[in-house]
Amino acid sequence: MPEIRKLLQGFQRFRVKSFEPNRELFNRLAMQGQTPRTLLIGCSDSRVDPAILTDSDPGEIFVVRNVANLVPPFETGGRYHGTSAALEFAVCNLKVHSVVILGHSHCGGISALLDGYGENDEGEGYIAPWVRIAAEARNEVLERWPDASREFKQRACERAGVRVSLRNLLTFPFVRQRVDAGELNVYGWYYDLENGELLQYDPEKDRFYDLYFGPAPAGT
Repeated sequence: MPEIRKLLQGFQRFRVKSFEPNRELFNRLAMQGQTPRTLLIGCSDSRVDPAILTDSDPGEIFVVRNVANLVPPFETGGRYHGTSAALEFAVCNLKVHSVVILGHSHCGGISALLDGYGENDEGEGYIAPWVRIAAEARNEVLERWPDASREFKQRACERAGVRVSLRNLLTFPFVRQRVDAGELNVYGWYYDLENGELLQYDPEKDRFYDLYFGPAPAGT
């Protein structure tokens, strides 16, 4: 299988270019454990790798990836909570200092949400109920900009999804407690694939700002 062969060839290059020159770092991480200062919640999209985008070394960021970079609201129960478990581990055990939610343009999960994926299916599977975590984002965009282009709605919904996840993040008691104590910071980021731009959400002005060039266009 050529795709598996390509992965193995990539691992061989990793051994030569990354592991061997940094053997001391990897040995230290193995023996002393990890102490990342940042939890980054990103999308599963193959085009948006948080470690590559932030040029981070092994051990620097604790990464959680799921469809559409969503944070579900806090809840208790017997179901499986992969993202919530990772969040608890990072905040309570690793004691990270910051949590970043990283959204991005051309997100397939947000596109599914915007199109109402699975709404008319009897057996809707896993995607539809998951992306409906951000249903509030979809409703907001369709209400505010009913006549906007599909591309505009997509971008607006992607960014609104980041805001929804930020609000959900603060419903977790262990997150809220550390934020209120000044021990934890939370950030909402948005990566523009075409232009290589990174925006950050400003909750006071309810706007996304380019981290290098100031405010993003109106409506975003």
